[in-house]
Amino acid sequence: MSLLEERAGQATKLEQITGRYDPVLLGLALLMAGFGVVMVGSSSIAIAEGHNVGPFHYLIRHVLFLTLGGALAFALMRTELKLIERHNHLLLFGCIALLGLVFFPGIGHTVNGAQRWINLGVSKFQAVEAVKLLLIIWLASYVVRYRDDIGEKWSTLLKPLGVAGFLVALLLLQPDFGSAALILAITGGMVWLGGARIGHLLLIGAGVLPLLVGVAVAAPYRVARLKSFLNPWEDPFNDGFQLTQALIAIGRGEWFGVGLGGSVQKLFYLPEAHTDFIFSVSAEELGFVGSVAIIAVFAIFSWRTFSIGLRAVEMRRYFAGFCAFGVGLWISLQSFVSIGVNLGLLPTKGLTLPLISSGGSSVLVTCMAIGLLLRVSYELDRAERQVARLRGGASDDPSPSVNEREPANSPAAVAPPVGVRGGRGRIEPKIGAVA
Repeated sequence: MSLLEERAGQATKLEQITGRYDPVLLGLALLMAGFGVVMVGSSSIAIAEGHNVGPFHYLIRHVLFLTLGGALAFALMRTELKLIERHNHLLLFGCIALLGLVFFPGIGHTVNGAQRWINLGVSKFQAVEAVKLLLIIWLASYVVRYRDDIGEKWSTLLKPLGVAGFLVALLLLQPDFGSAALILAITGGMVWLGGARIGHLLLIGAGVLPLLVGVAVAAPYRVARLKSFLNPWEDPFNDGFQLTQALIAIGRGEWFGVGLGGSVQKLFYLPEAHTDFIFSVSAEELGFVGSVAIIAVFAIFSWRTFSIGLRAVEMRRYFAGFCAFGVGLWISLQSFVSIGVNLGLLPTKGLTLPLISSGGSSVLVTCMAIGLLLRVSYELDRAERQVARLRGGASDDPSPSVNEREPANSPAAVAPPVGVRGGRGRIEPKIGAVA
Protein backbone atom coordinates (compact mmCIF):
# COMPACT_ATOMS: atom_id res chain seq x y z
CA MET A 1 0.00 0.00 0.00
CA SER A 2 1.34 3.42 -0.95
CA LEU A 3 1.89 6.16 1.63
CA LEU A 4 -0.88 8.23 0.00
CA GLU A 5 -3.38 5.38 0.30
CA GLU A 6 -2.34 4.80 3.91
CA ARG A 7 -2.93 8.45 4.78
CA ALA A 8 -6.31 8.45 3.04
CA GLY A 9 -7.36 5.33 4.89
CA GLN A 10 -6.28 6.76 8.22
CA ALA A 11 -8.14 10.03 7.54
CA THR A 12 -11.29 8.04 6.77
CA LYS A 13 -10.99 6.15 10.03
CA LEU A 14 -10.57 9.39 11.96
CA GLU A 15 -13.65 10.93 10.34
CA GLN A 16 -15.68 7.94 11.48
CA ILE A 17 -14.84 8.65 15.12
CA THR A 18 -17.65 10.45 16.95
CA GLY A 19 -17.70 12.22 20.27
CA ARG A 20 -20.10 12.22 23.18
CA TYR A 21 -21.86 15.00 24.99
CA ASP A 22 -20.54 15.68 28.47
CA PRO A 23 -22.76 13.61 30.81
CA VAL A 24 -22.11 15.78 33.88
CA LEU A 25 -23.04 18.98 32.07
CA LEU A 26 -26.13 17.39 30.55
CA GLY A 27 -27.20 15.88 33.87
CA LEU A 28 -26.83 19.19 35.73
CA ALA A 29 -28.78 21.06 33.05
CA LEU A 30 -31.63 18.53 33.21
CA LEU A 31 -31.58 18.70 37.02
CA MET A 32 -31.88 22.50 37.01
CA ALA A 33 -34.59 22.44 34.36
CA GLY A 34 -36.60 19.82 36.25
CA PHE A 35 -36.25 21.68 39.53
CA GLY A 36 -37.32 24.87 37.77
CA VAL A 37 -40.54 23.23 36.58
CA VAL A 38 -41.33 22.14 40.14
CA MET A 39 -40.61 25.54 41.68
CA VAL A 40 -42.41 27.55 39.00
CA GLY A 41 -45.45 25.35 39.58
CA SER A 42 -45.19 25.83 43.32
CA SER A 43 -44.54 29.58 43.34
CA SER A 44 -46.90 30.77 40.59
CA ILE A 45 -50.30 29.24 41.46
CA ALA A 46 -51.43 32.07 43.72
CA ILE A 47 -50.11 34.72 41.33
CA ALA A 48 -51.90 33.13 38.37
CA GLU A 49 -55.18 32.94 40.26
CA GLY A 50 -54.77 36.58 41.25
CA HIS A 51 -54.44 37.49 37.57
CA ASN A 52 -57.48 35.36 36.69
CA VAL A 53 -55.56 33.25 34.16
CA GLY A 54 -55.96 29.82 35.77
CA PRO A 55 -53.76 28.28 38.48
CA PHE A 56 -51.33 26.56 36.09
CA HIS A 57 -50.97 29.35 33.54
CA TYR A 58 -47.35 30.19 34.34
CA LEU A 59 -46.39 26.56 34.75
CA ILE A 60 -47.80 25.62 31.34
CA ARG A 61 -46.14 28.65 29.79
CA HIS A 62 -42.80 27.73 31.40
CA VAL A 63 -42.99 24.13 30.16
CA LEU A 64 -43.83 25.30 26.63
CA PHE A 65 -40.84 27.64 26.51
CA LEU A 66 -38.65 24.95 28.05
CA THR A 67 -39.76 22.51 25.35
CA LEU A 68 -39.07 25.02 22.58
CA GLY A 69 -35.75 25.86 24.19
CA GLY A 70 -34.88 22.16 24.31
CA ALA A 71 -35.57 21.88 20.57
CA LEU A 72 -33.32 24.89 19.85
CA ALA A 73 -30.64 23.42 22.13
CA PHE A 74 -30.81 20.13 20.23
CA ALA A 75 -30.37 22.01 16.94
CA LEU A 76 -27.25 23.72 18.29
CA MET A 77 -25.94 20.41 19.61
CA ARG A 78 -26.04 19.13 16.02
CA THR A 79 -24.40 22.22 14.47
CA GLU A 80 -20.67 22.26 13.76
CA LEU A 81 -18.90 25.08 15.60
CA LYS A 82 -16.92 25.98 12.50
CA LEU A 83 -20.22 26.90 10.81
CA ILE A 84 -21.13 29.21 13.70
CA GLU A 85 -17.66 30.76 13.74
CA ARG A 86 -17.78 31.37 9.99
CA HIS A 87 -20.80 33.69 10.39
CA ASN A 88 -19.66 35.43 13.58
CA HIS A 89 -19.69 38.88 11.95
CA LEU A 90 -23.46 38.66 11.51
CA LEU A 91 -23.95 38.10 15.24
CA LEU A 92 -22.71 41.57 16.17
CA PHE A 93 -25.17 43.17 13.77
CA GLY A 94 -27.84 40.95 15.35
CA CYS A 95 -27.03 42.38 18.79
CA ILE A 96 -27.40 45.96 17.59
CA ALA A 97 -30.55 45.19 15.62
CA LEU A 98 -32.27 43.45 18.53
CA LEU A 99 -31.54 46.25 20.98
CA GLY A 100 -32.60 48.83 18.41
CA LEU A 101 -35.91 47.16 17.59
CA VAL A 102 -37.25 47.74 21.09
CA PHE A 103 -37.44 51.49 20.35
CA PHE A 104 -39.52 51.11 17.17
CA PRO A 105 -43.24 51.92 17.63
CA GLY A 106 -45.41 48.86 17.14
CA ILE A 107 -42.45 46.50 17.63
CA GLY A 108 -41.06 47.54 20.99
CA HIS A 109 -43.16 46.80 24.06
CA THR A 110 -43.00 48.62 27.40
CA VAL A 111 -43.61 46.99 30.78
CA ASN A 112 -43.47 48.97 34.04
CA GLY A 113 -41.78 51.87 32.29
CA ALA A 114 -39.01 49.76 30.76
CA GLN A 115 -38.85 49.36 26.98
CA ARG A 116 -37.06 46.01 26.80
CA TRP A 117 -39.36 43.71 24.86
CA ILE A 118 -40.06 42.96 21.22
CA ASN A 119 -43.68 42.20 20.40
CA LEU A 120 -43.84 38.94 18.43
CA GLY A 121 -47.63 38.80 18.40
CA VAL A 122 -48.05 35.51 20.23
CA SER A 123 -45.53 36.47 22.90
CA LYS A 124 -43.06 39.12 24.03
CA PHE A 125 -39.32 38.56 23.71
CA GLN A 126 -36.73 40.32 25.86
CA ALA A 127 -34.02 41.29 23.38
CA VAL A 128 -31.11 41.42 25.82
CA GLU A 129 -31.37 37.70 26.54
CA ALA A 130 -30.44 36.84 22.94
CA VAL A 131 -27.84 39.61 22.90
CA LYS A 132 -25.93 37.93 25.75
CA LEU A 133 -25.43 34.73 23.75
CA LEU A 134 -24.73 36.45 20.42
CA LEU A 135 -22.17 38.75 22.02
CA ILE A 136 -20.40 35.84 23.72
CA ILE A 137 -20.01 34.00 20.41
CA TRP A 138 -18.74 37.13 18.65
CA LEU A 139 -16.30 37.85 21.48
CA ALA A 140 -15.03 34.26 21.34
CA SER A 141 -14.30 34.66 17.63
CA TYR A 142 -12.68 38.06 18.14
CA VAL A 143 -10.43 36.85 20.95
CA VAL A 144 -9.29 33.89 18.84
CA ARG A 145 -8.46 36.11 15.86
CA TYR A 146 -6.55 38.69 17.90
CA ARG A 147 -5.21 36.68 20.83
CA ASP A 148 -1.61 37.59 19.92
CA ASP A 149 -2.32 41.34 19.97
CA ILE A 150 -5.01 41.86 22.60
CA GLY A 151 -2.46 42.05 25.40
CA GLU A 152 -0.07 44.33 23.50
CA LYS A 153 -2.10 46.77 21.39
CA TRP A 154 -4.58 49.19 22.90
CA SER A 155 -6.56 49.37 19.68
CA THR A 156 -7.16 45.61 19.71
CA LEU A 157 -8.31 45.69 23.33
CA LEU A 158 -10.53 48.77 22.99
CA LYS A 159 -12.56 47.43 20.05
CA PRO A 160 -14.52 44.72 21.98
CA LEU A 161 -14.82 47.03 24.99
CA GLY A 162 -16.14 49.78 22.71
CA VAL A 163 -18.70 47.37 21.22
CA ALA A 164 -19.79 46.39 24.72
CA GLY A 165 -19.99 50.07 25.67
CA PHE A 166 -22.27 50.81 22.72
CA LEU A 167 -24.57 47.93 23.64
CA VAL A 168 -24.57 49.11 27.26
CA ALA A 169 -25.61 52.59 26.12
CA LEU A 170 -28.60 51.07 24.28
CA LEU A 171 -29.49 49.06 27.39
CA LEU A 172 -29.34 52.12 29.63
CA LEU A 173 -31.82 53.85 27.34
CA GLN A 174 -34.39 51.08 27.94
CA PRO A 175 -33.41 51.25 30.93
CA ASP A 176 -31.77 47.98 32.05
CA PHE A 177 -28.84 48.67 34.36
CA GLY A 178 -28.55 45.09 35.62
CA SER A 179 -28.09 43.55 32.17
CA ALA A 180 -25.72 46.37 31.20
CA ALA A 181 -23.46 45.62 34.15
CA LEU A 182 -23.61 41.89 33.38
CA ILE A 183 -22.55 42.44 29.75
CA LEU A 184 -19.62 44.61 30.86
CA ALA A 185 -18.51 41.92 33.31
CA ILE A 186 -18.75 39.14 30.69
CA THR A 187 -16.81 41.21 28.14
CA GLY A 188 -14.09 42.11 30.64
CA GLY A 189 -13.77 38.50 31.74
CA MET A 190 -13.51 37.14 28.21
CA VAL A 191 -10.88 39.62 27.00
CA TRP A 192 -8.85 38.99 30.17
CA LEU A 193 -8.98 35.24 29.57
CA GLY A 194 -8.05 35.97 25.96
CA GLY A 195 -4.78 37.61 26.97
CA ALA A 196 -5.55 41.23 27.91
CA ARG A 197 -3.31 42.62 30.64
CA ILE A 198 -5.03 43.03 33.99
CA GLY A 199 -3.36 46.44 34.40
CA HIS A 200 -4.92 47.69 31.16
CA LEU A 201 -8.35 46.48 32.24
CA LEU A 202 -8.03 48.07 35.67
CA LEU A 203 -7.04 51.36 34.08
CA ILE A 204 -10.06 51.28 31.77
CA GLY A 205 -12.29 50.20 34.67
CA ALA A 206 -11.11 53.15 36.76
CA GLY A 207 -12.30 55.48 34.01
CA VAL A 208 -15.62 53.72 33.40
CA LEU A 209 -16.61 53.17 37.04
CA PRO A 210 -17.41 56.84 37.79
CA LEU A 211 -19.66 56.94 34.72
CA LEU A 212 -21.56 53.85 35.90
CA VAL A 213 -21.91 55.30 39.39
CA GLY A 214 -23.20 58.54 37.88
CA VAL A 215 -25.78 56.68 35.80
CA ALA A 216 -26.84 54.64 38.82
CA VAL A 217 -27.43 57.61 41.12
CA ALA A 218 -29.03 59.73 38.39
CA ALA A 219 -32.25 57.72 38.60
CA PRO A 220 -34.18 58.21 41.87
CA TYR A 221 -35.54 54.65 41.86
CA ARG A 222 -31.98 53.24 41.72
CA VAL A 223 -30.97 55.39 44.68
CA ALA A 224 -34.02 54.12 46.55
CA ARG A 225 -33.02 50.52 45.77
CA LEU A 226 -29.51 51.17 47.06
CA LYS A 227 -30.83 52.67 50.30
CA SER A 228 -33.27 49.81 50.80
CA PHE A 229 -30.48 47.31 50.19
CA LEU A 230 -28.36 48.89 52.90
CA ASN A 231 -31.23 48.87 55.42
CA PRO A 232 -34.45 47.29 54.09
CA TRP A 233 -36.10 47.37 57.53
CA GLU A 234 -35.99 51.16 57.59
CA ASP A 235 -38.94 51.27 55.16
CA PRO A 236 -40.29 47.68 55.03
CA PHE A 237 -43.63 48.65 53.46
CA ASN A 238 -42.30 50.74 50.59
CA ASP A 239 -38.77 50.73 49.12
CA GLY A 240 -37.64 47.81 51.27
CA PHE A 241 -40.76 45.70 50.75
CA GLN A 242 -39.35 43.19 48.25
CA LEU A 243 -36.17 42.50 50.17
CA THR A 244 -37.81 42.26 53.59
CA GLN A 245 -40.38 39.78 52.28
CA ALA A 246 -37.60 37.77 50.63
CA LEU A 247 -35.63 37.67 53.87
CA ILE A 248 -38.74 36.64 55.82
CA ALA A 249 -39.24 33.76 53.37
CA ILE A 250 -35.63 32.64 53.73
CA GLY A 251 -35.83 32.90 57.52
CA ARG A 252 -39.01 30.83 57.69
CA GLY A 253 -37.26 27.98 55.88
CA GLU A 254 -34.85 27.38 58.77
CA TRP A 255 -32.86 24.13 58.28
CA PHE A 256 -35.16 21.89 56.23
CA GLY A 257 -37.95 24.19 55.06
CA VAL A 258 -41.69 24.23 55.52
CA GLY A 259 -42.19 21.62 52.81
CA LEU A 260 -42.65 21.76 49.07
CA GLY A 261 -45.71 23.89 48.27
CA GLY A 262 -45.95 25.17 51.85
CA SER A 263 -44.59 28.68 51.30
CA VAL A 264 -46.66 31.49 52.77
CA GLN A 265 -44.66 34.37 51.32
CA LYS A 266 -45.59 33.40 47.76
CA LEU A 267 -49.25 34.14 48.59
CA PHE A 268 -49.13 37.77 47.39
CA TYR A 269 -46.58 38.85 50.02
CA LEU A 270 -43.44 38.40 47.92
CA PRO A 271 -43.52 40.24 44.54
CA GLU A 272 -42.18 38.34 41.53
CA ALA A 273 -42.13 35.11 43.52
CA HIS A 274 -41.97 32.98 40.37
CA THR A 275 -39.29 35.04 38.59
CA ASP A 276 -36.73 37.26 40.31
CA PHE A 277 -37.37 35.94 43.84
CA ILE A 278 -37.90 32.25 43.17
CA PHE A 279 -34.79 31.43 45.22
CA SER A 280 -36.47 32.90 48.32
CA VAL A 281 -39.51 30.67 47.81
CA SER A 282 -37.19 27.69 47.34
CA ALA A 283 -35.37 28.59 50.54
CA GLU A 284 -38.65 28.84 52.45
CA GLU A 285 -39.90 25.47 51.22
CA LEU A 286 -36.59 23.55 51.23
CA GLY A 287 -34.68 25.35 53.98
CA PHE A 288 -30.97 25.94 54.40
CA VAL A 289 -30.10 22.47 53.16
CA GLY A 290 -32.07 22.94 49.95
CA SER A 291 -30.58 26.41 49.39
CA VAL A 292 -27.04 25.07 49.75
CA ALA A 293 -27.90 22.28 47.31
CA ILE A 294 -29.10 24.82 44.71
CA ILE A 295 -25.94 26.89 45.10
CA ALA A 296 -23.82 23.73 44.86
CA VAL A 297 -25.47 22.71 41.59
CA PHE A 298 -24.69 26.10 40.03
CA ALA A 299 -21.14 25.97 41.39
CA ILE A 300 -20.53 22.51 39.92
CA PHE A 301 -22.11 23.56 36.64
CA SER A 302 -19.80 26.58 36.44
CA TRP A 303 -16.75 24.48 37.32
CA ARG A 304 -17.62 21.92 34.66
CA THR A 305 -18.13 24.63 32.05
CA PHE A 306 -14.76 26.26 32.73
CA SER A 307 -13.11 22.85 32.85
CA ILE A 308 -14.43 22.03 29.38
CA GLY A 309 -13.28 25.43 28.13
CA LEU A 310 -9.77 24.91 29.50
CA ARG A 311 -9.52 21.46 27.94
CA ALA A 312 -10.60 22.92 24.61
CA VAL A 313 -7.92 25.63 24.80
CA GLU A 314 -5.34 22.98 25.66
CA MET A 315 -6.36 21.15 22.49
CA ARG A 316 -5.99 24.44 20.58
CA ARG A 317 -9.70 24.54 19.89
CA TYR A 318 -9.74 28.18 20.89
CA PHE A 319 -13.14 29.22 19.57
CA ALA A 320 -14.83 26.31 21.34
CA GLY A 321 -12.93 27.07 24.53
CA PHE A 322 -13.84 30.74 24.63
CA CYS A 323 -17.48 29.99 23.85
CA ALA A 324 -17.46 27.76 26.94
CA PHE A 325 -15.70 30.44 29.00
CA GLY A 326 -18.24 33.06 27.93
CA VAL A 327 -21.30 30.96 28.71
CA GLY A 328 -19.70 29.93 32.01
CA LEU A 329 -19.14 33.58 32.95
CA TRP A 330 -22.72 34.43 32.00
CA ILE A 331 -24.43 31.61 33.93
CA SER A 332 -22.20 31.91 36.99
CA LEU A 333 -22.42 35.71 37.24
CA GLN A 334 -26.17 35.85 36.63
CA SER A 335 -26.89 33.10 39.16
CA PHE A 336 -24.57 34.81 41.67
CA VAL A 337 -26.39 38.14 41.26
CA SER A 338 -29.85 36.56 41.39
CA ILE A 339 -29.10 34.59 44.56
CA GLY A 340 -27.23 37.57 46.06
CA VAL A 341 -30.24 39.82 45.53
CA ASN A 342 -32.52 37.29 47.24
CA LEU A 343 -30.16 37.05 50.21
CA GLY A 344 -29.83 40.82 50.52
CA LEU A 345 -26.15 40.76 49.57
CA LEU A 346 -26.67 42.86 46.42
CA PRO A 347 -29.07 45.66 45.43
CA THR A 348 -32.30 44.53 43.80
CA LYS A 349 -31.89 43.78 40.09
CA GLY A 350 -34.28 42.12 37.68
CA LEU A 351 -32.12 39.12 36.80
CA THR A 352 -33.65 35.66 36.73
CA LEU A 353 -32.11 32.48 38.12
CA PRO A 354 -31.05 30.57 34.96
CA LEU A 355 -33.30 27.61 34.03
CA ILE A 356 -35.20 27.88 37.31
CA SER A 357 -37.06 31.20 37.21
CA SER A 358 -40.14 31.58 35.04
CA GLY A 359 -39.46 33.67 31.96
CA GLY A 360 -39.85 32.79 28.31
CA SER A 361 -36.92 34.73 26.82
CA SER A 362 -34.49 33.71 29.52
CA VAL A 363 -35.45 30.04 29.36
CA LEU A 364 -35.19 29.92 25.57
CA VAL A 365 -31.76 31.51 25.32
CA THR A 366 -30.32 29.69 28.33
CA CYS A 367 -31.32 26.39 26.74
CA MET A 368 -29.57 27.48 23.55
CA ALA A 369 -26.45 28.40 25.51
CA ILE A 370 -26.40 24.96 27.11
CA GLY A 371 -26.86 23.40 23.67
CA LEU A 372 -23.78 25.33 22.55
CA LEU A 373 -21.85 24.09 25.58
CA LEU A 374 -22.82 20.52 24.85
CA ARG A 375 -21.67 20.94 21.25
CA VAL A 376 -18.32 22.18 22.55
CA SER A 377 -18.05 19.11 24.78
CA TYR A 378 -18.96 16.83 21.85
CA GLU A 379 -16.34 18.23 19.49
CA LEU A 380 -13.75 18.25 22.26
CA ASP A 381 -14.40 14.60 23.09
CA ARG A 382 -14.26 13.73 19.39
CA ALA A 383 -10.89 15.46 19.02
CA GLU A 384 -9.52 13.71 22.10
CA ARG A 385 -10.61 10.33 20.73
CA GLN A 386 -8.96 11.11 17.40
CA VAL A 387 -5.72 12.04 19.14
CA ALA A 388 -5.91 8.82 21.16
CA ARG A 389 -6.35 6.86 17.95
CA LEU A 390 -3.31 8.55 16.44
CA ARG A 391 -1.25 7.82 19.53
CA GLY A 392 -2.23 4.19 19.32
CA GLY A 393 -1.23 4.10 15.67
CA ALA A 394 2.08 5.76 16.46
CA SER A 395 2.91 3.18 19.14
CA ASP A 396 2.24 0.37 16.70
CA ASP A 397 4.26 1.99 13.90
CA PRO A 398 6.81 4.49 15.22
CA SER A 399 7.79 5.69 11.76
CA PRO A 400 6.80 8.09 10.43
CA SER A 401 5.73 10.46 13.26
CA VAL A 402 2.08 11.07 14.09
CA ASN A 403 1.96 14.56 12.63
CA GLU A 404 3.60 13.33 9.44
CA ARG A 405 1.07 10.53 9.16
CA GLU A 406 -1.94 12.75 9.84
CA PRO A 407 -3.55 14.84 7.08
CA ALA A 408 -3.07 18.56 7.67
CA ASN A 409 -6.77 19.36 8.05
CA SER A 410 -7.57 16.72 10.64
CA PRO A 411 -8.52 17.81 14.18
CA ALA A 412 -5.54 16.07 15.72
CA ALA A 413 -3.02 17.64 13.35
CA VAL A 414 -4.54 21.09 13.77
CA ALA A 415 -4.96 20.66 17.52
CA PRO A 416 -2.15 18.64 19.07
CA PRO A 417 -2.10 18.32 22.86
CA VAL A 418 -0.78 21.42 24.58
CA GLY A 419 -0.02 22.59 28.07
CA VAL A 420 -1.47 25.82 29.45
CA ARG A 421 0.16 28.25 31.79
CA GLY A 422 -1.06 31.61 33.05
CA GLY A 423 1.03 34.69 32.58
CA ARG A 424 -0.25 38.22 33.36
CA GLY A 425 -3.81 36.99 32.90
CA ARG A 426 -3.02 35.27 29.62
CA ILE A 427 -3.66 31.73 28.49
CA GLU A 428 -0.56 30.71 26.62
CA PRO A 429 -0.23 27.36 24.84
CA LYS A 430 2.94 25.36 25.17
CA ILE A 431 3.10 22.83 22.38
CA GLY A 432 3.94 19.30 23.40
CA ALA A 433 4.80 16.53 21.02
CA VAL A 434 2.47 13.58 20.69
CA ALA A 435 4.06 10.54 22.26
